[in-house]
Amino acid sequence: MNQIKAKSALLIAGPTASGKSALALTLARERDGVIINADALQVYRELRILSARPTDEEVHAAPHRLYGHVSGLDGYSVAHWLADAKREIESAWAGGKLPIITGGTGMYFMALEQGLAEVPPIAAEIREKWRSFEGDLYGELIRRDKESAKALKPNDRQRLSRALEVIEGTGQPLSHWQAEAQSRAFLKDAAVERHVVDVPREELYNRAERRFDQMMAAGALEEVRPLIKHGSVLPMMKAIGVPELTRHLRGEISLPEAVVLAKTATRQYIKRQLTWWRGQAALVN
Repeated sequence: MNQIKAKSALLIAGPTASGKSALALTLARERDGVIINADALQVYRELRILSARPTDEEVHAAPHRLYGHVSGLDGYSVAHWLADAKREIESAWAGGKLPIITGGTGMYFMALEQGLAEVPPIAAEIREKWRSFEGDLYGELIRRDKESAKALKPNDRQRLSRALEVIEGTGQPLSHWQAEAQSRAFLKDAAVERHVVDVPREELYNRAERRFDQMMAAGALEEVRPLIKHGSVLPMMKAIGVPELTRHLRGEISLPEAVVLAKTATRQYIKRQLTWWRGQAALVN
């Protein structure tokens, strides 16, 4: 076995339509790699077109793992993905191949490199207390857990309330549980090479719009048609294009209107992705 490859991994991350999949395929061919999906929507078998899963030609050109391997009707958490990814990475190493993990779901990369914090269950009344708290969450956290507060924005009420409920419910700051997780992080002893694909925002917008037109031509509407009976709660039903095309299929809007709305949603998603990745220097350096 190639001992260098046995504990090496390549991470390719970035926003939608940035060309991650093409880069991963090129490197998989050049470096005898196995491509492992790190996109939360491409795991669902029902969403081949709208999740932009690799084509049959691409799948035949290099090994691809964790694409379309679960049903969107089943729960699939970050913890589920991490367990699956660990198994596929270890399998690649055992076969003397380079695992190439690629996708746009930042939480997957964080779990792989930083571990998942195993926080004990928090009492429901404590969770409710902080999630409904209308006062100064940031000030409350400063008083109780200054280190965690430094890492959060004063207006990020969701993460502030989570930090407060953890310290009250467990007696330990969230940073304690995160440090424990990091000590167990799966790739902590591996040689990790990281790439974040950087494309100008306007070019991303243009690519994403062209790609959505291609998705429509490839049958995106028919992909959504059998899904609308499942309602809007499932994660796969929130994939860009699904809510908009569902509205059209229910007779609420025209098809051109649905396409415009989906393209607008794509732009907003790209903006959120770019903002997120800019704030994750530890994952990209």
